Amino acid sequence: MSLNRLVPMQPVSDMPASVAFYEKLGFAVENRNDEWGWAMLRCGNCQLMLDQSINLHPGIPRISVLYLYPEDLASFHRRAKENGLSVPDLDTTFYDMAEFRLEDPDGNRLWIGQAQSTHGGA
Repeated sequence: MSLNRLVPMQPVSDMPASVAFYEKLGFAVENRNDEWGWAMLRCGNCQLMLDQSINLHPGIPRISVLYLYPEDLASFHRRAKENGLSVPDLDTTFYDMAEFRLEDPDGNRLWIGQAQSTHGGA
């Protein structure tokens, strides 16, 4: 058995606000249904679903972490700042990645990085 693809689904409480956040990171809406509180986003070859129905049980935390690998970390970082997101400086990790970390409007964690030897000196 094999899988054809994997598309993460982020739990969100306000799908339109979350779509606006991810658009600032360069994602585009492929499909959206406001009645359902659901959207499919794409950035390059990567897809991401946002879904309000995951949070129907508020007593159960639904926080996730996505690790994003942009082609050019410095450009991705700069664009996020230019689009008004509060973005920390790039940091070098003990595992030799240049990266920065954000949270979306619902506290889902985004770690964005590139191997230290290929991040273009940012």
